[in-house]
Amino acid sequence: MQKGLFITFEGADGCGKTTQLNLLNDYLIKKGYKVLLTREPGGKGLGEKIREILLNYDGEVSDRCESFLFLADRAQNIDVIINPAIKQGKIVLCDRHTDSSVAYQGYGRGLDIEQIKILNNLATNGIQPDLTLVFDVDIETSMQRVGSDKDRMENSGKEFFNRVRNGYLELAKQSPDRIKVIDATKAIDKVHKNVIEIIETYL
Repeated sequence: MQKGLFITFEGADGCGKTTQLNLLNDYLIKKGYKVLLTREPGGKGLGEKIREILLNYDGEVSDRCESFLFLADRAQNIDVIINPAIKQGKIVLCDRHTDSSVAYQGYGRGLDIEQIKILNNLATNGIQPDLTLVFDVDIETSMQRVGSDKDRMENSGKEFFNRVRNGYLELAKQSPDRIKVIDATKAIDKVHKNVIEIIETYL
């Protein structure tokens, strides 16, 4: 592989995307690919500091401030971690990216979606994922998996997460070539099999 691949993992909290990211990482490494893992918020270095604020700050955080903090983390992740790895021919697996901002801050918080898309483009310098996997679960399953030990984002409530889920499904309709929706209510091994089937067409 001369050029790297940029693959993002999306979905509401409790969808199992991080588990599937790690399983895919193991699969790709066994096949001999060079893989880099990252996440948003919380890419290595500065991103970890931003993540701490976003998930655990116990004071008031305005919706616009929250959105800009995610964007700042994204710009750092793209410039320092993701883009250099892609240029080195690596497969980058990223736990959340631009679609999270649209789903959570746009559909979830009710901020202007077109403005978020413009700001996303600014933060990423126009770099888009080659493939995005959205792991879809119903809200009851999502809340059950998250459990009672919730961070600030996970405490946003059932109605909020229903809007987030619908936002992801709408984004998938808008970009069917890039965004693939996977039924994440199935057993972990079956979901992993679905992931592999999709990934193999890109390798």
